[in-house]
Amino acid sequence: MLDFDKFTRYSKPGPRYTSYPTALEFSNAFEYEHYVEALRTQEPTRPLSLYFHLPFCRNACYFCGCNVVFTSKEDKLERYIDYLAREMDIMARHLDTSREVIQLHFGGGTPTFFSAAQLARIIAKIRATFTRFASDAEISCEIDPRHIDEAQMRVLRDGGFNRVSFGVQDFDPKVQEAVHRIQPFDITQKAMELARAYGMASVNIDLIYGLPYQTFEGFKKTLELAVALDPDRFAVFNYAHVPWLKKTMRKIDETTLPHPSLKLETLKYTIDYMTAQGYKMVGMDHFAKPNDELFLAIEKGQLHRNFQGYTTKGGADLIGIGLTSIGEGRNYYAQNHKEMALYEEAIDAGRLPYERGIILNVDDTIRQAVIMELMSNFKLNIPRIEAQLGIDFGAYFADALAELAPFVEDGLVTITPTSIEASPTGAMLIRNIAMPFDAYMIRHAQNQKTFSKTV
Repeated sequence: MLDFDKFTRYSKPGPRYTSYPTALEFSNAFEYEHYVEALRTQEPTRPLSLYFHLPFCRNACYFCGCNVVFTSKEDKLERYIDYLAREMDIMARHLDTSREVIQLHFGGGTPTFFSAAQLARIIAKIRATFTRFASDAEISCEIDPRHIDEAQMRVLRDGGFNRVSFGVQDFDPKVQEAVHRIQPFDITQKAMELARAYGMASVNIDLIYGLPYQTFEGFKKTLELAVALDPDRFAVFNYAHVPWLKKTMRKIDETTLPHPSLKLETLKYTIDYMTAQGYKMVGMDHFAKPNDELFLAIEKGQLHRNFQGYTTKGGADLIGIGLTSIGEGRNYYAQNHKEMALYEEAIDAGRLPYERGIILNVDDTIRQAVIMELMSNFKLNIPRIEAQLGIDFGAYFADALAELAPFVEDGLVTITPTSIEASPTGAMLIRNIAMPFDAYMIRHAQNQKTFSKTV
């Protein structure tokens, strides 16, 4: 039995590490001209990963931390497609768009808030701009089951999409009401049947623990219903309550949020239950069937992490297109404008809608490799890292190793001269284990309103 109250002392603000350095370190010191030059000088043999942000939703889900534009006006969607097309045309002037594309992802917002005809128009423009897709490219779309019909699913299939992810969060009606997202089980079930009927090779379901009014027994029921749908993958996220960043979260009564000890107990049960149902834990928050490529990658230590989550498609340059999208090259991150007016103004001027970013220095690159390896595979091969980065690991990270001593004492981590490895319990706290390697945490450690809590 785990002492959950004991482990709640690890509940403190910390990054999710979809990047390192995190987006908090992005600035306009990485100027537009630097970004364009970085695009022009990318290695021609490196493949591309494309992310398109389709930011519109009709209503707010109070738990959502995404960059969203709320609207019911059709003309706004049409206008956005026009600007996406123009952004792609500008991108093609700075980037070799004939490079092989190995990954494409539609994120939101609600991508399927766009009609079938609108989705078809977006996909056609992408295919006309980026002309060479790998035969095994991973092409995926986030879907709100309340906004999907057969015509849209047909367009996705015909456009080469082979993966979809359904947002569920929780099936408990009381929880759904509290987060302003009413989504009966049968709606999700019909969406799942539609995805299978149209040959989606992989279907993911997103759940969230830590939502208002969630109980241990209630989330157990949600897990049972979700597993009954037989998805290929699960993402079970810890709710990130950041009302100082997201105004809609202020509508949530904080007194109804579960205690960290209950959240940790829920996560422990989730891991045990998913394992008993034939799923394996993959990276932080994710589960996959044993024959899934994500699980096969973690067995080989080849799982990667980027802004699209966990993937086997490493070694690619990520190109972010659309409002707020983030791109990633070998030594930089670049983010588009978050405000629609500024986004459109840049494109009207014939410029990419770039706002801010960062060039990684040598130390950033070293720490990025270590943190992303831990976040992906829960372990670190020290000799391989030393050979890859040309460092003496023990000397370079002496402070971080000392900071991990309490984790070793609590049985969360095993450290030897050749490896660092999280225990099964430590895997639940992998963000905490990665944080000592983050050079920027000193700057943010005292600010309780910087990151969401790790537990």
